[in-house]
Amino acid sequence: MTSRTAARFSGIRRSATFAVLERVHALRAEGVDVLDLGGGEPDFDTPGHVVEAATRALDEGRTHYAPSRGLPELLAAVAEKLERDNGIVVRPDRDIIVTPSAKHALFISLLALLDPGDEVLVPTPSWVSYASMARLVGAVPVSVPLDAADGFRLTREVLERYVTPRTKVLLLNTPNNPTGRVLSPEEARTVSAFVRDHDLLVVADEIYEKIVYGGARHLSLASLPGCADRTLTVNGFSKAHAMTGWRLGYLCGPTDLVGEVLKAQQHSVGCAGTFVQYGGLAALTGPQDEVAAMTREYAARRELVVSGLNRLPGVRCALPEGSFYVFPDIRGTGFATSAEFAAWLLDEARVAVTPGSAFGPGGEGHVRLSFATSRAVIDEAVHRTGDALARRSPGFAGAVPGPPEPAARLTPQCFGEI
Repeated sequence: MTSRTAARFSGIRRSATFAVLERVHALRAEGVDVLDLGGGEPDFDTPGHVVEAATRALDEGRTHYAPSRGLPELLAAVAEKLERDNGIVVRPDRDIIVTPSAKHALFISLLALLDPGDEVLVPTPSWVSYASMARLVGAVPVSVPLDAADGFRLTREVLERYVTPRTKVLLLNTPNNPTGRVLSPEEARTVSAFVRDHDLLVVADEIYEKIVYGGARHLSLASLPGCADRTLTVNGFSKAHAMTGWRLGYLCGPTDLVGEVLKAQQHSVGCAGTFVQYGGLAALTGPQDEVAAMTREYAARRELVVSGLNRLPGVRCALPEGSFYVFPDIRGTGFATSAEFAAWLLDEARVAVTPGSAFGPGGEGHVRLSFATSRAVIDEAVHRTGDALARRSPGFAGAVPGPPEPAARLTPQCFGEI
């Protein structure tokens, strides 16, 4: 026996975002006051009517297996939502699967679509798990690096540069984690023409669709001409409804593709939690006031964090159009890598951020900060960062005397393999 584990895991790295979270927990357990802007979890409670619906389901004994596709009433609610909000028309009994998390929906979609050696195009910077998911199913993730100087715009030129005869899937995320970009109508038309011309399938991750700002508008690729029959759309409840711990998502698409994905669902988790699905039903069919209120608060925090970061020396930050992340350019601070900057910031200022290198080509020179936390935490984090930069560059106005109480010295390796 040459190895105790499967060879495909040799190319899989630890999740950089979980590595940041674990480091924060470890430091806090040691009594270190750390401000965490590295995660992607709403700080709001799940809306009360959602909790009540799930509690009622528990009280009524709805704790047994659900159909593997999902509860019929939830499938119907998802279908109605998709047609109303996204312009996607699907049959609830054939074209939708309710999953235990959008993350699981993504994984089983790739498992069903990709054979070993198939290539999947992933515009980057992108969420840290896409490439690893592709590798776990034996496929080859191909990064399509987007240019920060061009606003991370997706063009036909850059897509054509990376497509090959082995390309089978384009994995697209809008609104984007980590950049906050929302796919424009022009970009969506470009993608639509590209995938049709090359006969590609699409996996569209739309988990942040409700969190958009200003004039930005979310557009589902499956609603465009020629795309419905080649697109699996993935969404869920974690972000918009503050239901991260509930682990509830869904996917939809053409009947033949969804039927194959269903096999992966049945032979892995079987079904999503029954009483959890009743919570999801309440989330879709109940009042949406709290979803709108959360997004308004995110918008205010967005202004706060961007204005604060742009006052710091060597930092430049664009306004995100969606999600609850900013992706500032920190190359002007003089650090060699984003991992080095993130380790230094956690050590010197006790502020946790995620290195941009974790998000693939195009991410280096940036860090990701989440503003899914209170305004007070954001304000303090920006202040601490400014003070730390001032101590490093004494000429910067606003410097304060003396470093904070020393914590254990950190290195870029503390963030895991990124």
